[in-house]
Amino acid sequence: MYDIAIIGGGPAGASAAIFTAKAGKKTLVFENGKSMTNRAWVENHYGVNEIAGPDLVETGKKQATKFGAEFKDESILTITKTDAGFTIQGENGEYQAKHVLFATGALTDLADKVGLTIVPGTEPRIKSIIEVDQNGRTNIDGIWAAGTVAGVSVHTIVTAGNGAAVAINIISELNGERYVDHDLLK
Repeated sequence: MYDIAIIGGGPAGASAAIFTAKAGKKTLVFENGKSMTNRAWVENHYGVNEIAGPDLVETGKKQATKFGAEFKDESILTITKTDAGFTIQGENGEYQAKHVLFATGALTDLADKVGLTIVPGTEPRIKSIIEVDQNGRTNIDGIWAAGTVAGVSVHTIVTAGNGAAVAINIISELNGERYVDHDLLK
């Protein structure tokens, strides 16, 4: 069983995966190539002069993989609550996770299908989003949302930061205490 399954491998999802995997949590990320960032040219991401969106997504994936996150190129069909967490039914298999994080950008069809509360979006061209509290929790205990799908600005730096923040909240819940990760120069 995975500690966390992340639906979406764009900036919010990959950033969350970096934090959860680095914290030692068994992390699985589902991606299907539909990230808005795959069509972007980015010149406003802190620490990066300019980068093609696909390169930014690939960099995030490499960072998360370095810490042990697994990535699957697979769309998710449905998610069902179980006594131990969730069963995630993908196109190619079934997976178990204690927590699920939606980081699906502008896509809310799956969220709606599994019973998450969907509300109108506030960003231009974002029709609907998942309703979350300030920590990224949804109306279903154990399902979280981050990034554009959670109502955060579509800019990569903002969605990545939100993915990290929600991941810290999930890690904290799993650990039973507030999680902090600070590296020092060697």
